[in-house]
Amino acid sequence: MISTTALATLASDFSTVWTAIALGLANHLWQSTVFACGAALLTLTLRHHHARARYWLWSAASLKFLIPFSWLTAIGSRFSWLRSSTEATAGVYVRIDEFNQPFSQPAIANVSHAASASSSSHLLANVLVGLWLCGCVTVVLLWGVRWYRISAAIRGSMPLREGREIELLKRLQPALQINPPVEVVLSETTLEPGIFGVRRPVLLWPAGMSNRLPSEHLEAILAHELWHVRRRDNLAAALHMFVEALFWFHPLVWWVGARLVDERERACDEQVLEFGSPREVYAESILKVCEFCLSSPLPCVSGVTGSDLNKRMVHIMSNRIVRKLDLTRKLLLSSAAFLALAAPIIIGLLHATPTRAQSSNQETSAATPTFESFSIKPGADSEPMPTYAGSGTHMIKMMFGPDEFRAANITLATLIQAAYGVQANQIAGGPDWLNVDRFDVEAKVDKSQIANFGVPPFKSATRQMMQSALAEHTGLVTHTETKTLPVYALVVGENGSKLQPSHFNPQPEPNPAPTGRTLVGVRRMQVQMGGGEAIGLAAQGVQVSDFAQQLSRQLGATVVDKTELTGNYDFTLQWAGAPTPNEADNPSPEKSAAAAASLSTALEQQLGLKLQPVTQPMPIVVIDHIEKPAQN
Repeated sequence: MISTTALATLASDFSTVWTAIALGLANHLWQSTVFACGAALLTLTLRHHHARARYWLWSAASLKFLIPFSWLTAIGSRFSWLRSSTEATAGVYVRIDEFNQPFSQPAIANVSHAASASSSSHLLANVLVGLWLCGCVTVVLLWGVRWYRISAAIRGSMPLREGREIELLKRLQPALQINPPVEVVLSETTLEPGIFGVRRPVLLWPAGMSNRLPSEHLEAILAHELWHVRRRDNLAAALHMFVEALFWFHPLVWWVGARLVDERERACDEQVLEFGSPREVYAESILKVCEFCLSSPLPCVSGVTGSDLNKRMVHIMSNRIVRKLDLTRKLLLSSAAFLALAAPIIIGLLHATPTRAQSSNQETSAATPTFESFSIKPGADSEPMPTYAGSGTHMIKMMFGPDEFRAANITLATLIQAAYGVQANQIAGGPDWLNVDRFDVEAKVDKSQIANFGVPPFKSATRQMMQSALAEHTGLVTHTETKTLPVYALVVGENGSKLQPSHFNPQPEPNPAPTGRTLVGVRRMQVQMGGGEAIGLAAQGVQVSDFAQQLSRQLGATVVDKTELTGNYDFTLQWAGAPTPNEADNPSPEKSAAAAASLSTALEQQLGLKLQPVTQPMPIVVIDHIEKPAQN
């Protein structure tokens, strides 16, 4: 049977995935909508110019629905090391990023409702996905039925090898630089003349149509169809049909599709007239086709009668001069295209700005101490470290003292976690050896600097020193991203807390610092090992917030203190199924789930506390570059 904790974890994982997809889709739709509105404004400025310029603007608006800005942002983030960051740039980046992604997931304030929220999210996700899938299948089926009818008409047609149509095509195709020649098939249907296919287009020609058209009318219709081939209009229409199938629920998608057809036909009209066809002849030829044939049922089969026929006739017969794009408008379009591509790439380029600016300020700040000595060398299977008198949080293979840091036989992944204050699932990137090769680390701080940043020193200041030391000895380069992750909320159980107030009375440091600051004694928390598995944790004078950090290390996932307990406590905790020392560096999902279930049961029974799975945005340290440290 699946435990309640496992079910809650699965529900939380599903909620995390669904939330990430929903927020990503919302941001993508918002960005695509703004992009399409911008294209619409540009088409207004070009309303007296060639229709082909407006057509490509609408095509770009259509393709934007298939290209999320996040892809371009990801490309830019690959080159984030090219730019040195400043605090001012960081502020600009944050504002741009907020505009680029207005929809973000808020942190869960009341974790007691996390399970019901996950269940509701699961149900809502199923309903929404079901509705989208039904709409998508419906649109695809409608397109498919129409495509099948035209395809059947093509299969039942006879290839046309001779006649006026073929002679005119032989003269027009070289003039329009169309190669290979377009094949013509004679159909018994009443469909209008149209270009079918993308890779090898075929001209579907109704039988008996040529008998109703004089040669000059016939030439105008054939020129119109060949311009569709030259412009590859069927490919653009097919791509937009794909957009309509995916985003059928967005009205703007269908509006853009109608504008594409309008500007496509108007662009062909302009090019046929520029090619030399008289206006009256061309207009009469279109009207005769409309009188004899039915319009094409698919946008990706380019015909003659598409778009609003009345407006087309007015446009064809009006003898106004269509302006060409002048230098100003060419620069306007070029600038818009450049901004559309460059803006998300620049956002990605600046993605690591806040972290890098902070790191740069920390490294150059005179107030931040540095290690007096730092040694890192390949490690061997070492014996457990002895308890350090007056030590801080004592982990299995790392020890923080008042003026030193020691680690035995640990991976660099674990060391990076300690340096950045994150858990295993908050590290991304880096080579495989990061979780395999092991090292021994010793670092000492000049005692005269300790008074500048207080005790316990290995909280924030030591992390800065460790980050600087790793950058110096391993060439470590990182940037920070935000990702919604499953975490655990530590809350008080239904029957209340069983924690007992501590009687631990820290003693002042025997030799106070020269500044007169009293150095408070350090509380203790030690994990006890036995038989290869953690069997207990003993704490003396420990706050619940520090206890939550230790639980995070045991589970390999962040544990957030939501107990609102502020005192100091003495307690012991025993459980089974925790990862072994080697597994603790990179625990498997199965081992982590087993440890979480065992630990959650022990917490509730022994301490009156509970672990509840929730999700919330968490910082992710992405490793851009790192090298194996040489022995020093």
